Amino acid sequence: MTVYVDDLGCPATVGGLNARWSHLIADDAAELHAFADRLGLRREWFQDPTVNGKPKAAPGTRAAENWHYDVTASKRAQAIRLGAVAVSYRDLPAIINARYETRRQAEGSTS
Repeated sequence: MTVYVDDLGCPATVGGLNARWSHLIADDAAELHAFADRLGLRREWFQDPTVNGKPKAAPGTRAAENWHYDVTASKRAQAIRLGAVAVSYRDLPAIINARYETRRQAEGSTS
């Protein structure tokens, strides 16, 4: 399994913190949470489109696979030092699509 961090660097103010933000994603949600814990990220910061998406994504859909953590530039650098793979933000759709297809195939093989 792999953890990825993109290079989006989108400027935004979140909770009073003005920073440049990127996305931390992984092939597996448990792996992502474990890595986020190592980074010192709170579980409540997890972005789950089926829970806090606008609009909310239906479970099992492609949109539901867009789960991630938002990270500042300093946390992005720390993630890379801890072994996350640095990718372009343009690569994220393909990574998320592959994750979705892998899950769909696994569910299809168990029915």
